[in-house]
Amino acid sequence: MKNLFRNVIGLSFTLALFLGLSANPAFSQTGAIEGTVKGVDGKPVGKDAALILIVRTDIKGNYKVKTNKKGEFFHAGLPLGTYDVSCEVDGKVVDSLKGVRMRLGDPVPVTFDLAKNAERQAAMQKAAETGTVTKEMERDMTPEQKAALEKQAKERSEAMKKNKELNDAFNGGMEAMKANNFQAAVESFEKAATMDATQHVIFGQLAEAYGSLGKTKTGAEKDAANAKSLEYFQKAITLKPDDASYLNNYGLSLARAGKFPEAQENLNKAAALDPAGAGRYFYNLGALLVNAGQNEPAGVAFKKAIEADPNYADAHYQMGIFLTGKAQVDTKTGKMTFPEGTQASFEKYLALKPDGPFAASAKGMIETMGGTVQTTYTNPDAKKSAPAAPAKKKKN
Repeated sequence: MKNLFRNVIGLSFTLALFLGLSANPAFSQTGAIEGTVKGVDGKPVGKDAALILIVRTDIKGNYKVKTNKKGEFFHAGLPLGTYDVSCEVDGKVVDSLKGVRMRLGDPVPVTFDLAKNAERQAAMQKAAETGTVTKEMERDMTPEQKAALEKQAKERSEAMKKNKELNDAFNGGMEAMKANNFQAAVESFEKAATMDATQHVIFGQLAEAYGSLGKTKTGAEKDAANAKSLEYFQKAITLKPDDASYLNNYGLSLARAGKFPEAQENLNKAAALDPAGAGRYFYNLGALLVNAGQNEPAGVAFKKAIEADPNYADAHYQMGIFLTGKAQVDTKTGKMTFPEGTQASFEKYLALKPDGPFAASAKGMIETMGGTVQTTYTNPDAKKSAPAAPAKKKKN
């Protein structure tokens, strides 16, 4: 009985000692990790240049260590388990290794070679672009990397197919515009717009196509095409608000639709964005207003064109025509009195374009007003040539 009691006492002591040792961290089973970080130049990085993140994946556990002046790192006391080890430089993870299993005894070696990693990343990018993966690459890739590469290659293939279809649709629309097949142009540009609604040039061309189509229609069909033209100009301007040409064309379309205040507002915006082209913008507006029988607003537009570009010859001629329309006839003598600046407008045109398309008409208007027409005109704003220097006397 005493021997049995002694054995029980001894067993209890042995078990208590074993449990005590197991609970003591100093006697727990741990391992270590060590390695080196090489930079993109192939040389070891310096002290604290890289941060090694050691994350246990089977249960929660996070550890960190920095490199020394030789680019080396070492971390002991890591519980046995599975870890993901990553290398961070300048706050960004530049390389990583998954599934590192800790062991007893010698430290687990881990090396980060950033130069080789850059080559590997470039090869993977090329593989994604070409869809070709070498056996060597497959061997080094994790299942996650393979899945990501396949997804990227598929997305790129679909994007390339989409871009080809988009280009084909857009180019088809441009060819149809050249052939004056505006209905086909509208269909092609609308197809392109459904594939990519972020391209302002598509909506700009679609607006032009509808505007051209409207000129071939009458009644409700004409109104519908013009409304579509205005709608797509607005989309183009929303996507590219700093493009003066869209504002100009939108303004002209508004004028054709009889919306003159809105037209002038957009042309003013175009002139502000592109002062060099302001004369042309206002001249075009004036021409549309004349065709619409809006003579007074047309005169204002021609005046603005001249103010923006004093050498815009056609604007001077049209201003002369506008002023001619304001001539007064004396009922007793039948003599016509022209507003001040009428003859000067025609003379300015002839000075700038003596052989221009309106030259004959301008000369006829001057003669009608009782003026004399010069046989030749010179631009008064042109630079005068320097007088010829006297020839040097030859030495005997």
